[in-house]
Amino acid sequence: MKFPCYTTTILEDLITQWYKNHNFKEPTDLSVHNIGFENKIFVNFRPTQASYMKLGKFQEIVLDSRLPQINQREQFFHELCHALRHAGRQLIMPEDFYELQERDARHFTLYASLPYHMIKEYTLSDPEIIDVWSRDFNIPLDVCQERLERIKRRPIVPVKTIL
Repeated sequence: MKFPCYTTTILEDLITQWYKNHNFKEPTDLSVHNIGFENKIFVNFRPTQASYMKLGKFQEIVLDSRLPQINQREQFFHELCHALRHAGRQLIMPEDFYELQERDARHFTLYASLPYHMIKEYTLSDPEIIDVWSRDFNIPLDVCQERLERIKRRPIVPVKTIL
């Protein structure tokens, strides 16, 4: 089974369009440095918690150098969401707003690390699909599993025909 009647979300569409506009067509194109460069964000690795910082026009995502690359990539997409979609300092914002940003970052991570225009080429019924995605996109298994579950749970919207 490919994606017979899957309806993408607005966020998926925005991410896919950005990737296509910047010629990101294959999983290997999704390097943290390439994506960071296209967004004018420096990507650095330090033995500390992942974070995003903006100071004037300078933007930086710091990834935890102590973690395996596969986990650093998940961190990158999470922090990229904060860079592109969020404002404010999470340390001083109300808890509900903080939780909203974190939930948005989780959705963004799923869609940006496993973009629809790339994963639609895979066969969902392949019993090894989670392992294949994890290997091809260099993303943790649990992220791939959650992405697949959300695809399967997404309501199918029938295509309306105009008479």
